[in-house]
Amino acid sequence: MAVAPTTYDEAADALRAAAERGGPAGISLAGLDRIVRHDAGDLTAVLQAGVRLSAAQEAFARDGQMLALDPPDPDATIGEIVSAAESGPLRHRYGGVRDLLIGVAIALTDGTVARSGGRVIKNVAGYDLAKLVTGSRGTLGVVLEVAVRLHPLPRSRATAVFATADSVELGRTVNALSHAPLELEALDVRWAEGRGAVLARFAGSCAAARAHRAGGEVLENDEELWAAQRSGQAGARKLSLLQTEWPRLCRAVDEAGGSLVGRGALGLAWVAADDTSPVRAEFPPREPPAAQRALEERLRARFDVHGALVA
Repeated sequence: MAVAPTTYDEAADALRAAAERGGPAGISLAGLDRIVRHDAGDLTAVLQAGVRLSAAQEAFARDGQMLALDPPDPDATIGEIVSAAESGPLRHRYGGVRDLLIGVAIALTDGTVARSGGRVIKNVAGYDLAKLVTGSRGTLGVVLEVAVRLHPLPRSRATAVFATADSVELGRTVNALSHAPLELEALDVRWAEGRGAVLARFAGSCAAARAHRAGGEVLENDEELWAAQRSGQAGARKLSLLQTEWPRLCRAVDEAGGSLVGRGALGLAWVAADDTSPVRAEFPPREPPAAQRALEERLRARFDVHGALVA
């Protein structure tokens, strides 16, 4: 049965109790859903882990600001997003979850609350907790609170769409746009059934004019387009590739009868297909080096002595 703490100490006590009885821990953070503070002048905020991203964005927008995260599920909680390191097309301009965190508070299995970064109370010597817990999927501790950097909310957005049925041309377009002197908010690709597009999104007061200068078909009301990009990540197989490998991946996706969305300049793709074997053949899963796996095990042993936290 899940425990639903309303304070950080209650969450830490619940985690310690789970560790003492041999785990696993079942903790709901629905009761920790406050925006603790929003310093609009400093473009920073402190959020509890149970805050839903959509609610936070609504609050920040009232001051013309945003948290530059756009994962597939806009109603995901901050804790879920940090734990899974979920990001979307905005990663092109603003970086991933790690790049937006400036502090974190987590409950440890010894019943204490550790903090690092902004508003330091207690540090775990030698560790950058914000970076460690991002993407750890709850295996090191329970994220209770995060301090984040914010960015101005753009006045307008527009997307230049470069449609093509030639995977080689798609690759060339990605390469050209990613190396051009353009301040793009996002540079995405999509491909399905032998056709695709490169999507170059501009943001700011002159977004539409800049998109027209870039070429392609310009969409000013482009939110539906980008919502489809984000939703295309849900349930899909994530893989990484070199920027020069987009044509090869498109051909493999065609052979699999599937579709893909991805971050063009970053070499990140999400592939959806009933049979992904042609994709796996061309892009086999990359196992982390033995040294990395050993380090991860040591970290888990250091943070979760009793094995109360499960990947």
